[in-house]
Amino acid sequence: MQKTGKITVRGIVQGVGFRPFVYAQARALGISGSVKNLGSEVEIFARGERFETFLAAVSQGPPLCRIDSVEVSSTLQEIPDDFFILPSGTGSLTGMIPPDIAICDDCISDIFHKGGRYDNYWATSCVNCGPRYSIINSLPYDRERTSMTDFPACAACTREYGDPGCRRHHAQTIACSTCGPELELSDTRGNTVEGLDPIREAAELLDAGKILAMRGIGGFHLACIEESADELKHRLGRIEQPFAIMVRPDHIDRLAIVSDQEKQYLESPVHPIVVLKKRDPTAHASISNLHTIGCMLPYTGLHHLLFGHLKHPLLIMTSANMPGYPMITGNDQAMAKLNRDVDFFLLHNRKIVNRCDDSVIRDGYIIRLSRGIAPKRTAIDLGRHCILGVGPELNANATLYRNGFTVTSPHVGNVRNPATLEYLQETVINLQRLLGAKFDVIAHDLHPQFLTTRFAREIASDQGLELIPVQHHRAHIAATTTEPCIGIAIDGVGYGDDGTVWGSEIFSGQVPDLRRVAHLEPVAMPGGDLATRFPERMLYGILPDKKILSLLATRGWSDIELGVLEKQVVRGFNVIQTTSTGRVLDAAAALLGICRERTYDGEPAMKLESTAAGGHAEAWDLIFSTRNGGEQLSSRSLLQSAFCQKQAARDGDARVIRNIAASFQYNLGRGIAQMAIHAAEREGIHKIALSGGVAYNHAIRETIRREISDHAFECVMNRDYPLGDGCVSFGQCVYAAKQRETMG
Repeated sequence: MQKTGKITVRGIVQGVGFRPFVYAQARALGISGSVKNLGSEVEIFARGERFETFLAAVSQGPPLCRIDSVEVSSTLQEIPDDFFILPSGTGSLTGMIPPDIAICDDCISDIFHKGGRYDNYWATSCVNCGPRYSIINSLPYDRERTSMTDFPACAACTREYGDPGCRRHHAQTIACSTCGPELELSDTRGNTVEGLDPIREAAELLDAGKILAMRGIGGFHLACIEESADELKHRLGRIEQPFAIMVRPDHIDRLAIVSDQEKQYLESPVHPIVVLKKRDPTAHASISNLHTIGCMLPYTGLHHLLFGHLKHPLLIMTSANMPGYPMITGNDQAMAKLNRDVDFFLLHNRKIVNRCDDSVIRDGYIIRLSRGIAPKRTAIDLGRHCILGVGPELNANATLYRNGFTVTSPHVGNVRNPATLEYLQETVINLQRLLGAKFDVIAHDLHPQFLTTRFAREIASDQGLELIPVQHHRAHIAATTTEPCIGIAIDGVGYGDDGTVWGSEIFSGQVPDLRRVAHLEPVAMPGGDLATRFPERMLYGILPDKKILSLLATRGWSDIELGVLEKQVVRGFNVIQTTSTGRVLDAAAALLGICRERTYDGEPAMKLESTAAGGHAEAWDLIFSTRNGGEQLSSRSLLQSAFCQKQAARDGDARVIRNIAASFQYNLGRGIAQMAIHAAEREGIHKIALSGGVAYNHAIRETIRREISDHAFECVMNRDYPLGDGCVSFGQCVYAAKQRETMG
C-alpha cells in the first residue's frame, strides 16, 4: 500500500478552491506534505498512512473543479511533518480559469447577518462563489494576478484567508467593507448622491421610477421597474425589443410557467437568463410583447441587497451596450455613453479585466454562451496542432484548440462593428495568454468580406500560419457531431459554396466531407440587406404577384415604390438569391402583418412564433423538386398557401392569423425534416443532426424532431454550445482539424 508520493492534478483547478480543499483533506486524514499551484496544475507532495484515501479525495476535487488527469509518482523529496499551502510557481498552462459563479447561499446568509463581518457588504464571496474570469489577469490564480490586487486584505480578512476551518481559506476574492471594493451612487454629472447606503438609496430611486446604470461583475446593466420600461425603450430607441428581467425568487412563478428543469437552470451556479413562457401571453407587454419573457434571479450580493430594499418584485435588467456591441465596463466610459439614457449611476471601483454578458438559455438549449458557462472548456482530440477559430460575423466568439481541449470564449457580439472586432481581437489575445498557446492553424468563415475573415488573414500573414476557410453551415454540423450523419442547418445567413446566401441546408456525410444534398428553393432578396430590414420586400421576392403588390399598396406603399420593387425583381438588379429559413419566416411575418420592419435581430420570426403560439396547425401540401441532383422544398408554395388562407379570412380575424402562423411553422418544419429523412433513407445513415438559430423556435424544432423520430431515425442536437452562431467558432476548429487529418 502506497504511503508517500507526488501527485500532479491537471484540469480546471485554478479559482475553484482546490488548494484549501486539498489542505482540509490532508488535515482530516493525517497527511503531511504540501500543495502548490504550478501554472494551471496543482502539485502535491504527500505522506501518511491514509495516502490512498487522500488520493481518492484529491482525484474527486471540490465541486467547481474539472479534473482531466491525476498523475502519481514516487518522490525522494523530503516531506515535512505538517501540511502547507506553498506560494504559487510557474508551470504548464493546460487548464483554464473557471467562469464567474453566482453568489452561494452561505454568502447570502452572511450579507444579511446583522452585525456580522459581511453584513450588507455587496462584494462578499468565498472559495465556492464570486467572480473569476472577469477579474483574472494571468495564471496561476492568485490575488496579485487579479483586479483584487488593488484591495489589500485587512487583518480580519487575512485571518480568515489563513484559517483552514474557514470557507474563505485561500479565497482570492475575500474582501469586506473595511478593505474591499466600494460602491458609489452618482448623478449624471458625476456628483455623489449623499446617503449612508448607496444600495438603499438606489432602491428608493428605482422604486420612484428612475433608470439606473449599474456596474456588475462583467459589465454595465440598465435597470428600472416595470412601470419605467416604456421610458427606457424610448430613451434607447429600442421600442419593440424585449427586455430581460431580474425577479425576486418568490415572484417568478406568478409571471411565468417554470418547469423543474428551468428552475434548476435559474438556481444553478450559472444563474443565466432563462426564456420562459408567460402565464398570460399578453401580460407585461411593456417588457416583452412576445409570449415569452427572459428571467433571471439575483446572482450577486449587490442584487440580493438591492431586492432586500426594493418594493417592486422585478427589475428590467438589460445590457447597457447597444445590441451587438461589447459590454461597457469602465466607469468613465459608462458616464460618457449613458448619461442621456439614465438618471443615476451605481458604480464600484473594482476593475473588470474581462467583460462578460449574461448567458441565455431556452428549453435547455444555450442561446448566449457567456457568464457562468464561458470560458467553456471541452475535451476533444483534434490532433497536435494548435487551432484558432475566429467565428462568424454575427453572435461571434472565439475558440482555441490545444493539447486535447478546446476553450471557447464568452459571447463577443456582431463583428460588423469596429469596436466589436477590437473586442474579438482582445479576447483572442487573452485566451492565448491564459493558455500559453502558439497558433499553427487559423480557421475562419468562408465569406471573403467578413471582418473575422480579414482578422484571420492578418494573423496568418503576420505569423506565417495556415488558413482554413470553413463554410458556415458545415461548421454548425461539425459543432454538433463528427460521426456520419445527415446534417440540418437552418438559420438566417451563411455564405454558400456558390456565392449565394444559404440558410436551410441538408448535408450528408462525415466531417469534413459534408455534401449539400437538399435545401429550400432559392428565392429573391430584393435590395439584399434591405430585404432583411423590411420583410415585405422578402414577401414580394418570394411571391412576385400582382396581388402582393395590391396588399402592399393597402399598407402605404406608393405607386413609385411598388414600381421600383417590381422592376427590381423582374430585372434582377441588386437582387440576391437565398435559401435562408430565416428570410422565409420573415416573409410570412410580413404577409400576416405581424412585422413590417425589423428593428432587432430575429424580430419578424420571433413575433411570428409568438403569434403562432396561440394557433392550431394544420397540414398543407408540400411540394418538392430536384435541381442539380439536390432536393428542394418549395417555400413559395408554403407562402402561397398562407396567402390563400389569409385572403379567405375576414380582415382582422386574429384567430385565423394565429392558425396560419402555426400552420406555416409546422409545415416548414415538416418539409425540412422530410428532406433530411429522404436523404437518410437514400444514404443509409441513421443519425440526423440539427443546428442553426431557427432551431430555437420551439414549434419548428419539435416538429423536425418528431418527424425524425416517427421515421425511426436518431435526432442529435448540441446542448453544450449554442444552436445559433455561438457554436460556429468551435465547429470551425473541429472542421479544420478533420480536414487536415484527411489531407494527411
